[in-house]
Amino acid sequence: MADSVPEEKFSLKEVLITFQSCLTDNQEILTDSYVNGWRGLVRFMNSLGSIFSFISKDAVNKIQIMVTHRNGENGDKYETLQSMVKYELDNNLVDLQRRAEHPESGCRTLLRLHRALRWLELFLEKLRTSTEDSKTSVMCTDAYNDSLAQHHAWIIRKAATMAFCALPGRAAFFQTMNVGSTEQVVAMLGEAMPFISKVYEITEELYKQHNLLELP
Repeated sequence: MADSVPEEKFSLKEVLITFQSCLTDNQEILTDSYVNGWRGLVRFMNSLGSIFSFISKDAVNKIQIMVTHRNGENGDKYETLQSMVKYELDNNLVDLQRRAEHPESGCRTLLRLHRALRWLELFLEKLRTSTEDSKTSVMCTDAYNDSLAQHHAWIIRKAATMAFCALPGRAAFFQTMNVGSTEQVVAMLGEAMPFISKVYEITEELYKQHNLLELP
């Protein structure tokens, strides 16, 4: 795995391929592919300027933590999200009640990316089904309120919703996708969203099974 998020142009097609490659035949999630998918999503956020910086900067930090785990002496234990959860729980490497000795555990770090993925999943799906007159600020705010907002303090929620008001229009978002016409963007989002949703759902169920959804 690379050690940083490369400054490349966002490509929706690459994100589609990456999330498609996340799942193994037995429905486990490959950590490297998950992280690479997030690299693409960070490029998407960064391509829109500083509006999403409060989320993208945190995502970059979480990506680096996951890379460090994968490159460490126990990196093989982090090959999939499932193996990571088992390894860290079996070895008491997760702060379950309060932040203490393991603030950068893979389980806690991944949970933060998982929550943000839900916001992006909802927002991208709203973009896919939107009309020419749809307001991106409203779509983004609604997606945020239905996902990340519940995990943020009031001051962050206020700043986020104010920042979303400055989002460019639907056409600018579609241009950022680097796919082609509006029809082509909508079609590729239609291909990508099921894979992103599947990765989210499997992760959600994994964390639910082990009571990890509310890690401090």
